[in-house]
Amino acid sequence: MSASFRVIMFMLTLTAVPAFAGEEAVVSLFEGTEQEIQSQAEEEDGLFSFLGFKMPERSPDADAAKKGLPDTIEETIKLADEGNLQAQLLLGYSYLYGENGLKVDYDKAFEYYGKAALQNDPAGLNNLGSLYYNGIGVQRSPAKAAILFQKAADQGNAEAAVNLGFMLISGNGAKQDKAAAMNYFEKAAESKNAIAQFMTGYAYYTGSLRPTNYSKAAPLIKAAADAGIDEAQVVLADIYINGRGFPQNYNNAIKYLRLAASQGSTEAMMTLADILFAGEKYNKDVDFAHVLYNLAAVRGVSEAPAKRQMVESKMKINEILQAQLRAENFQEKVTPMTSYIRQTFGSNLRAFIK
Repeated sequence: MSASFRVIMFMLTLTAVPAFAGEEAVVSLFEGTEQEIQSQAEEEDGLFSFLGFKMPERSPDADAAKKGLPDTIEETIKLADEGNLQAQLLLGYSYLYGENGLKVDYDKAFEYYGKAALQNDPAGLNNLGSLYYNGIGVQRSPAKAAILFQKAADQGNAEAAVNLGFMLISGNGAKQDKAAAMNYFEKAAESKNAIAQFMTGYAYYTGSLRPTNYSKAAPLIKAAADAGIDEAQVVLADIYINGRGFPQNYNNAIKYLRLAASQGSTEAMMTLADILFAGEKYNKDVDFAHVLYNLAAVRGVSEAPAKRQMVESKMKINEILQAQLRAENFQEKVTPMTSYIRQTFGSNLRAFIK
């Protein structure tokens, strides 16, 4: 799972770094760069939160990051203080999430990510930027976060490129520059970052911020859909329905609509129900159409109740009761990727492009 606080495994290094004394020690990271990213006079809080500091699932990189390090936390701290980059990254993560025998300590997380950033390490720079963006262990400063994201992104860190891309495309904490944002998304997409693949693919699909190009859009959106992004699954279904970039294929369209609907996407529920009730391009399934309209109605889709009533007029009472039971037993199965996106960037990635 791609994440702003992802711990990345690096080669062991014993390069010494200066003693760390809080934010003062990272001042050099911002020297001469204040004009690279200009902060807005007013910032819009709550647009995205860069994880909110608790990942839905434990990072799969956390155990890998410990390989080659001492068994005891005391020895790991000693190595980190001597300049060991791998130990610094592990301690930053461990203090941030309260893992590996350590209690949550945001000041310490800031300290060790700061030490890694002072070595110009891209993961350390990105993670320190996330702390600055949220004001965790340090006074909140989106402007400083943007500078750190830029430094990491320019070294090829895909997560930082995505973070910076959203700041630039929204103008939240940075001067809005949609062209620059798309360049960062495209750069991250080349590194197979699923979020960047979707943002880039959707830009090409809609002709917004990139010229319309279905042949470029379709593979990028499919990669994002296969990574579990619900919005990508909805758009990919539209690609298959209309034969744009891929040959028209209703079987595939239904497959991805089902995946998105299972994550709670009301857009997927309504589109899938319309197709199943009509029975023109795919096998008719009135019962399941009722289930989907019912689920969408509960989630506040204004036209869903009327469509549910229309479907009921074609059903027997026992069929209605059975469909209602299926709806009551429905449980969303949100993928880690979709959960991360909703917590971090909101539930409408497409709005950033359009």
